[in-house]
Amino acid sequence: MAEYYQENTEFNFKKFAPVFIGVIILIVVLGLGNRLFITLDATERGVMFHPFGMGLDKDNVYSPGFHIIAPWNKMYVFNVAEQKSEEPMDVLDKNGLSVNIDITVRYFPTYNRIGYLYEGFMLDYASLLVIPEVRSTVRQVAGRYTAEEIYSTKRSEVELSIIKEAGSKLKENNIEMKALLIRSINLPAEIKGAIESKLKQEQEALAYQFRLEKEKSEAERKRIQAEGEAKANQIINSSLTPQLLKMRGIEATLELSKSPNSKVVIVGSGKDGMPLILGNQ
Repeated sequence: MAEYYQENTEFNFKKFAPVFIGVIILIVVLGLGNRLFITLDATERGVMFHPFGMGLDKDNVYSPGFHIIAPWNKMYVFNVAEQKSEEPMDVLDKNGLSVNIDITVRYFPTYNRIGYLYEGFMLDYASLLVIPEVRSTVRQVAGRYTAEEIYSTKRSEVELSIIKEAGSKLKENNIEMKALLIRSINLPAEIKGAIESKLKQEQEALAYQFRLEKEKSEAERKRIQAEGEAKANQIINSSLTPQLLKMRGIEATLELSKSPNSKVVIVGSGKDGMPLILGNQ
């Protein structure tokens, strides 16, 4: 009886051994599936870490798609889509006056450099790199200008300086800065009022100066016109000799004599021998 039971047990084990092995493999695969199979979306890139080999493979960047990796390796996935951060901050102008500036920065990782980015800042590069660099640059640039310049007269220049300097620093660390905008600049109420009052006075002064320049230009135009007319009259007068005037007078008299109202023309009886017309009705 014991021999029969042993034979059946061995027979059953041999029969179902492949099934047991398959189940075990399936359990292992399901348990390690998230480490064996990785799918990268269109806005993602990956970089591999080999704990038993070369370590972080910084130069080999995985593109979007399906990937099979060894379970002991680890892939770090980066979102390379454009991101946005908004940062309000208090800075000091060149005179030590506090200015509140609200900044918006748009950026994304340099695709083929994410391995180097991870080596320096891991996946938290926004808070470890982007925001600190932007804040530092804004403070440095603001410290070179007065509050009035930052608020009004040189706002564009301030913004361009921040973009140039922050963009250069981020690019050195494998971040592409798409844009940086100054959304708002806030000053203490009394300072803001004083600046706006000064700007209004400057605008009024400019408008007054414009009117003066316009009137001066008009006066100059009239002077030049008068001088031109005087010169023209002078030329005409110098050309009117007595002989020419007498000839023109005779021509005019002859024309008048043709009028129905002219009755008698006496030649040589007028002043300077000019003809007279008599008998007008």
